[in-house]
Amino acid sequence: MNTAKIPGKPHLVISGYYGFDNAGDEAILLSLVTAFRTICPEVQLTVLSSNPSNTANLYHVQALNRWQPGEVYRALREADMLVSGGGSLLQDVTGLKSLVYYLGVVWLALKLKKPVGFCGQGVGPVTSGIGRRLMKSIADKVDLITVRDEQSANDLLEMGITSPPVYVTADPVFVLKKNDFSPEQENKFLQSPHQDNQSGKVQSTAGISIREWSLFNEKDQLVVAKLADHLSDSGWQIIFLPFHYPTDFTACLRVKQLMKSPAQVIDKVLTAREAGSIIGSLDLLIGMRLHSLILAAVAGVPFIGISYDPKIKRFLNQLGLHPAGEASSLEYSKCLSAVNEVISNQDAFKNKIWRAVEILQPKALLNARLALELAGTLKES
Repeated sequence: MNTAKIPGKPHLVISGYYGFDNAGDEAILLSLVTAFRTICPEVQLTVLSSNPSNTANLYHVQALNRWQPGEVYRALREADMLVSGGGSLLQDVTGLKSLVYYLGVVWLALKLKKPVGFCGQGVGPVTSGIGRRLMKSIADKVDLITVRDEQSANDLLEMGITSPPVYVTADPVFVLKKNDFSPEQENKFLQSPHQDNQSGKVQSTAGISIREWSLFNEKDQLVVAKLADHLSDSGWQIIFLPFHYPTDFTACLRVKQLMKSPAQVIDKVLTAREAGSIIGSLDLLIGMRLHSLILAAVAGVPFIGISYDPKIKRFLNQLGLHPAGEASSLEYSKCLSAVNEVISNQDAFKNKIWRAVEILQPKALLNARLALELAGTLKES
């Protein structure tokens, strides 16, 4: 693919977990593209993707195969800057290979003497000795780091990464707003809500976003199933949203099979826009997936978080909230109490979230602004 720089247009290469059918990471890419184009409409974007044709079609960007070193090299050679992020790229919990890959792209950009910025990243955990040494030797040489929470900044400092300027901003997805998602998208997936014959009220809808996780066992899955049954018995419709297809679909189906009540499980890869549209139409979200919770916050939808990773607690703490429980040790009574409290105080919950989102949205836009300043596109402000 031709990724040559267009004269007069800043050219950024974006590296992340893109093209893997993960709606959360696709929401990050959508938000980065939106932010860069909001600030600098003429920007030229090239995305390293596992599915470049799909990425190019979805976001109207140039995209190339992230697994082809020659293509990556040529794109970086022609670029003004490498943007690494966002998401949880700088961790080795899911394996050392992914950390090596993302730092390898950074290393190549540095060798080509290109500015490099980590953009809205969540850092850690990095537990292996080799992972921490790689972080120190490569990440300490980049030009700019923006992270989505204070603990990520602390983790960088603890690993000895002190040379680049570090800014605590917000997750890039906070750039998005509810009107960024087409309302028609939800109609393809949601069943028509039923009306109660006695009260005339339309049924409320609860979405559930869970994932495969080694410590999220049948006992914990049963707690989620019981919560869903409780809501169904109270007149709610239940819909399961697989954020990473097909592994999340398998996890959702397993919980649905533990339920006594009917529920809908979406059996399809969801784009970021589809996921955002569906979540925006919900009355409640119960989520393990970080970006299901962030999209709910952006849409003003009440939500309950289940923590399986430190990033969930970090996000909830930013909003002054706490998880309903740990995915590896869920207690039905505590989860039910959390659900009932949110349902009983929906207006207060929404107001609290909106106040937090209003603070986080400009911080999320700062990720792109600082990157463009580094690329020489904007004057520092």
